Amino acid sequence: MKFVIVGYGRVGTRTCRILSEEGHDVVVVDNDPDRVARARNDGFTVVEGDAENEDVLQEAGIADADAIAALTPDLNANFTACMIGKHNGARTVLRIDEDYREDIYEKYASDVDEVIYPERLGAAGAKTAMLGGDFNVLADVTENLQFSVFEIPEDSKLVGKRVVEVDLPEQARVYAHGPSDGPLTIPLPSTSIDAGDRLAVVVEQTGVDSVRQALTAA
Repeated sequence: MKFVIVGYGRVGTRTCRILSEEGHDVVVVDNDPDRVARARNDGFTVVEGDAENEDVLQEAGIADADAIAALTPDLNANFTACMIGKHNGARTVLRIDEDYREDIYEKYASDVDEVIYPERLGAAGAKTAMLGGDFNVLADVTENLQFSVFEIPEDSKLVGKRVVEVDLPEQARVYAHGPSDGPLTIPLPSTSIDAGDRLAVVVEQTGVDSVRQALTAA
């Protein structure tokens, strides 16, 4: 999937890193020369400029992006970038700080697909929102949790089972499912697992190996 990330601050940096590690295409948009240089040094494609300018987002590839996450501290800039993304058919994820009044939240939230609070979910929430997941169930996310995507091999004992039947170690849970050639989405109770499918799991960092073993064991 292709994502445009507006803002390469703390949350933007971690969001880019997580998405890139999972094989997604990421383009960064930022107007700060230091952050632009840092993003390029980190290996990302970067468009330097103001994300409120549609020409800048067009250069970043918003026309064929699956989603845009506007993650700067500037709410107005974030909202404008999201509206440009919405006009181009992209899923929109808006950063908003918790200290905004409820009426401000409602004003902006009604026009975007998801709103994230960096104080609560940070990069994990941004990534999940961009993939279309229900990140509200992940309100207990901490720095000790990791989001990982696992491919189900042909000989896995899980092939043919429903996602809800997957038995994972404690403190780990499946939050999205997708075929090898499709997007990750929230699984329905009837969603079954085929060989080559991907399961996205939130797990404590120390439990990643146990989850991998549970998902791939024959």
